[in-house]
Amino acid sequence: METLHKPIIADSRSMEELSDNSIDLVVTSPPYPMIEMWDPIFSSFQPKIGKLLKKGDGPEAFEAMHKILDIVWKECYRVLKPGRFACINIGDATRTIQGQFSLYTNHARILTTAQKMGFSSLPCILWRKQTNAPNKFMGSGMLPAGAYVTLEHEYILILRKGSKREFLKESDKQNRRESALFWEERNAWFSDIWFDIKGVVQSLGDKTARKRSGAYPFELAHRLINMYSVKGDRVLDPFLGTGTTMAAAMATGRNSVGYELDASLGPAISSMTETLDTMVAQVIQQRLVRHITFIMERMETRGPLKHKNQPYGFPVMTAQEKHLLFNTPLAIGQTPDHQYKVAYDSLPQKEFCRDWSSVLESKEAGQLVNAMKKNLPSKKRFKQGKLF
Repeated sequence: METLHKPIIADSRSMEELSDNSIDLVVTSPPYPMIEMWDPIFSSFQPKIGKLLKKGDGPEAFEAMHKILDIVWKECYRVLKPGRFACINIGDATRTIQGQFSLYTNHARILTTAQKMGFSSLPCILWRKQTNAPNKFMGSGMLPAGAYVTLEHEYILILRKGSKREFLKESDKQNRRESALFWEERNAWFSDIWFDIKGVVQSLGDKTARKRSGAYPFELAHRLINMYSVKGDRVLDPFLGTGTTMAAAMATGRNSVGYELDASLGPAISSMTETLDTMVAQVIQQRLVRHITFIMERMETRGPLKHKNQPYGFPVMTAQEKHLLFNTPLAIGQTPDHQYKVAYDSLPQKEFCRDWSSVLESKEAGQLVNAMKKNLPSKKRFKQGKLF
């Protein structure tokens, strides 16, 4: 299996390289209207935005910024195949303009526009993005009637073009089965509130690039791609940034294309491929160890499980997990036209393939799992990788 990934330095308001109905999934996070760090970008497209902010007209500036994004969402609708999803990570904004503190509801504005374009709005996800700031209150502090609630969550809007996707060919059905999630992952990931993914400030080492990136964590993009696409699908990020979505697509055996207006982020996009194979191996290892830990605890309290995964041999909760298989990247290369090609191993990770029925019934099962856990990278080390 091979996948192809194409970063494009261009304005995503006109994705002329992409034909109609050619994309299987959109995963992105745009510049947030009314967040001050993005004012220059919005003003570069529409100079009147700066004048509106200076004049103190927040609502009009808010609307003018969203009209710029509306063009991108229209393009996303055009290029998405019927039955496919767009996942948009967006936060609302709080801002004081000329002494007036207000909330600007970015998520509601995007939802309203997307529905008018033809998207179906599905239940969204609240991503609990806690702040690390020691001073978490605003307004009057400890005195009542003047303080503001701290804004510590963002939205992941889930939009679908057309009706439910169908898998009619037997080859497509088999690919879907191999792209399955573990039962316990499905239960956690399809919750409408995520507490377990933390936001971090993104620093850029390249002095020619802007000082901060608004990139979301790798885990967020990785999770959404697994939830809403299958292996071999093509993922689009119209606001590619440092390449987090593209890295997650590479990690999951999907193809990808991304648009980024800021050419100075090119080196950051390129550098993430240098450690991708190691990072993906770690991600796969973590998922497998978590599953084995889960089934051990489940079997201790509720007895043997009915189903078994065929590639690895360990028990699973449902028949839908029987063909689940993770593909490890073997080689990553760059083509002459500046695309990235990734080749994958078609075989399961051999250290996890064994006669698990006998292992889990033995006294050594706990020792084996503990040894696997010790081999996992620490959370601190994992987040220091170049993908982030």
